[in-house]
Amino acid sequence: MRQVTEWTSWFNIDHPGGNGDFERLEAIRFYYRERVCARPASIEARTTEWVKADETGEVVHYSPNKGFWCINKEQPEGRICSNYHIRFQCPIEANWTDWGRWSECSVTCGNGHILRRRSCIRTPERRTCVGRTVEVQKCGRAPCTVCQHVCAVGHVNEECNGCICDQHVLLGTVHSADGVPISRSRIATEDQPHMILTMSDESGAFKIPGVCANSNARVLIEGAKFVPSLFRAVQNGTESSVVKAVLERAGQYHNGTLLDAKNEETLLLKELKYWQGGEYQCKVTNGFGSIKSVPATLTVLAKGQSNCNSEPLNHLIKLPGNCFQKATNSFYYNVGKCPNSKCAGDLNFDLRCKDSTSYCCAVKQMKLAEIMCQGYTLPVKVVASCGCKKCLEPKVLIRGRAVAADNGEPLRFGKIFVGNERVGLTGYKGTFTIQVPHETERLVVQFIDRMNKFVDTVKVFPFDRKSGAMYFEVKLLRKSKPIEVDSTKGITIPLGEMEGEDTVGKLEIAPNSFHRSNGESYSGKVKASVTFLDPRNITLASTASSDLNFVDEEGDILPLRTYGMFSADFREELSNEILEASSVTIYLDTASVKMPEHVEKMRLWSLNPSTGFWEEESLFHVEKRKRNKREERTFLIGNMEIRERRLFNLDVPEARRCYVKVRAYMSEKFLPGEQLEGIVVTLINLEPLPGYTANPRAWGRFDSVITGPNGACLPAFCDAARPDAYTAYVTAALGPEELEAAASSPKMNPNIIGVSQPFLGKLDYRRTDHDDEQLKKTAFKINLAKPNANNIDETNGPIYAYQNVRDCEDAPVSANHFRFYKVEKDKYEYNVVPFEENDLTSWTGDYLSWWPNPQEFRACYIKVKVNGPLEVMVRSRNSGNTHPETMGQLYGIRDVRSVRDMINHNISAACLEFKCGGMLFDQSSVDRTLVMVVPQGNCRRTGINNLLQEYLLRHPPLAVNNDTAAFSMLAPVDPLGHNYGIYTVTDQNPRLAKEIAIGRCFDGTSDGFSREMKVDLGNALTFSCQEKHVTRQSLFQRIQNSPADALMEIGAEMRRQAQIRPAQSRIVAYPSGQRSRRARIVNRNIRRSGFPRQ
Repeated sequence: MRQVTEWTSWFNIDHPGGNGDFERLEAIRFYYRERVCARPASIEARTTEWVKADETGEVVHYSPNKGFWCINKEQPEGRICSNYHIRFQCPIEANWTDWGRWSECSVTCGNGHILRRRSCIRTPERRTCVGRTVEVQKCGRAPCTVCQHVCAVGHVNEECNGCICDQHVLLGTVHSADGVPISRSRIATEDQPHMILTMSDESGAFKIPGVCANSNARVLIEGAKFVPSLFRAVQNGTESSVVKAVLERAGQYHNGTLLDAKNEETLLLKELKYWQGGEYQCKVTNGFGSIKSVPATLTVLAKGQSNCNSEPLNHLIKLPGNCFQKATNSFYYNVGKCPNSKCAGDLNFDLRCKDSTSYCCAVKQMKLAEIMCQGYTLPVKVVASCGCKKCLEPKVLIRGRAVAADNGEPLRFGKIFVGNERVGLTGYKGTFTIQVPHETERLVVQFIDRMNKFVDTVKVFPFDRKSGAMYFEVKLLRKSKPIEVDSTKGITIPLGEMEGEDTVGKLEIAPNSFHRSNGESYSGKVKASVTFLDPRNITLASTASSDLNFVDEEGDILPLRTYGMFSADFREELSNEILEASSVTIYLDTASVKMPEHVEKMRLWSLNPSTGFWEEESLFHVEKRKRNKREERTFLIGNMEIRERRLFNLDVPEARRCYVKVRAYMSEKFLPGEQLEGIVVTLINLEPLPGYTANPRAWGRFDSVITGPNGACLPAFCDAARPDAYTAYVTAALGPEELEAAASSPKMNPNIIGVSQPFLGKLDYRRTDHDDEQLKKTAFKINLAKPNANNIDETNGPIYAYQNVRDCEDAPVSANHFRFYKVEKDKYEYNVVPFEENDLTSWTGDYLSWWPNPQEFRACYIKVKVNGPLEVMVRSRNSGNTHPETMGQLYGIRDVRSVRDMINHNISAACLEFKCGGMLFDQSSVDRTLVMVVPQGNCRRTGINNLLQEYLLRHPPLAVNNDTAAFSMLAPVDPLGHNYGIYTVTDQNPRLAKEIAIGRCFDGTSDGFSREMKVDLGNALTFSCQEKHVTRQSLFQRIQNSPADALMEIGAEMRRQAQIRPAQSRIVAYPSGQRSRRARIVNRNIRRSGFPRQ
């Protein structure tokens, strides 16, 4: 009889890096225990390009009992193993494993029993084995002697292994780490874990009679969704412990391959070889799931070899517009830079995972060079050599404001938690500052409103350790107005009430379901507030908590797609104390689920505020209910308990994923050398209304990524069958400033957008002002079409399949990508000591450094008002003055164009940066920077702020101000405010300090922020600039048009220069209107020349 078999799914747990590709059966079983049978009948191996292993020409090994392996060393010269995936053929049957060993006799004396077990291996799960899983036999020992156990208190139990105190009771309570009581927890003792003694009640309390006070009993407690934990009983006291999981299995991985199982808690690598370099990761597992560590990268170097090359890398800086370099045929100059990579530490006698002091490849020596410009030379410091120096580790801060999404009301004095630790409060205007702990990879922050106006909000903030600080605007969802409920009666609360739309679902709370946090039942009036975050309202997407991710059974972080979030807040009417609800039913209308495959996958999730991950709460089942006599609605129904102040979510896991490539630039020229790092790019997944791709029905999830040196790759849902099945709304911001997207109208230009045709047409790129020029230009919308691997036009970005994330991250700037740019017209910055403000590790300690302190960046701006019809360029030239090391030497130049007033077009103003006065990098003495402010044009100074002038007079020395076309001062050391027209901000991030200072300067206040220039507020200087009118032709034009007249003018000019008085011209009185034409031309030209009439 032929045995019936079936193939498993395909497995690909390793990649061909390192020694080769190893798809071992043992490792596959570790990952996927339930998918592989005990004894596979056959095996099939193919490459990821679907080529059979036997047809690749590579040397491979495989068998059903061991799996598959391909070794790079065995391949022909110049080739390595392909990337293979395999599957096994398993019999469709149920078989018993071999019997295990007999157990020890159950008793040490007298008559007992022994047993042995076997397991049923069944494929598929619906098959069963015939027979018993356990066999029992009698065993006999010597007759039992009289029990010798002696009890100081109480009497001996029947097993003669403990004491019983009939008058004593062990009392206890079971709570979660958040203090919430856990009911129906199973209670047992450590030595008899399967004998359940009691269960906790609604308040989490339990009691075990007969336990003696001096026994130091260890109690085993097991609750649903919690790890079983042991606690020791304490006499006359209460025990409060944090539950810790007992790990059953641990595994280490090298480049995705499971290492030898003998490596347990600590991975020790001896006598390192080059092939051992790469990524290492740890995975721990218990009966409740798995979790993976953040990958660690190991770089292996030969003894004595340094990974810091003394030769600097190329680094181009942009020069002023009159500094064209013939050698490079450009306005750029190579100043060099060091890679800032980690240097290997010294190998001491002890074993350690980290060096006590970290060293990085940084600038070792700089030299001064001069750049030839038109009419002047520009000094610059160039990197001469690199070397290992102590790493510069910037302090990473998260700054921002927490405000209401509807009207901008600030969260005043709200509590801020990182994990379970309270780290501070928000300010009166909702501002906050959080320092990121050094070892933190994922920053989860919870905002709690003490006034109960807003829903508790959990945010996962992305950050960049090189940039020092980030700024975020946290939008808060206002709580729904509470309704009065009688706890003895049932209540139904609708979810998702929108004008013109059906509700998404409803909550039903059974009568007498409310109770206090200690488990005591509550009867009386309840103030119930259920706030629903409706994904059909795209304006509320920014208020969503967390990043919509969960951890699956294998420890991988996977995305969710939301159909709505809600927060429930129940309180006693009189005391306002928080209440909990036990019997709650949630109904979700299937009509709101537009993708039919999502109905079966729908789950109810709750947000863990400490980790920021969503945890599964409940499954759903389908039920049909009458809405009225003619209409029947289908609901997904789930049961839940509301015991904590958690946010709940109606979500489905989504596997159709891609990555979207986005870059940010300094200007709309989109020059490759002017890419911006540290820009927060946010992608919101939208679900379109059927038939209307431009009108999104709802948002499904969002992700934020910070741009690096090669842009950013944002995860998103996508679809291969329908390009418009998923669409996305993408924005970019630097602190409070929004960047503009590449234009899509009046005509979609692939060279501007950054995506070539025909893929651009398939993605249907639209900037937000595409159909209405009055709308903002700070976002774009696209179709998320999964690229077709067989279409060459879709393999070069900007959308990449999920498995091709490495291609997205490493894509060259010439590959397709979407673009944002900063809206800065005619702005230029030059530092004598080059510094990248988005990478604080590029700071160099030099007397001429614009920023003297790498841990604290102070930005200074002066506001200049310009009276005149034109927007003019204003320059600040900053030089050393009072410090002996920098006296007379240039620090840098700043240029900015004035911004015209929105109403009065004859007035404009400029916020001009200058180098602050203060200590230089050696912190030895103060330098009052000599700042010269010069408008470029026909301008004269007409006013100086009185307070500023008085301050400068009282703090000598005083700069010379003889030139009325400019203004000079010695930079104030004090942080003056808007009353002086000076704006100073100090921060750990230079760009953030500058953005805040510019916002205050535009607003004309010391604590406000604006992007609209208020020209009449907070000015320091006033200039009047006139437009030059062209009243005279050039010499060349005059010679070309009228040679005789031009020569006459030249002769007259020469005589005037020689101070030769010309002969008196005869004045002939011509009758009016009868002068000759030639005479009129001569007289008109004489008047044009501007010479005095003789």
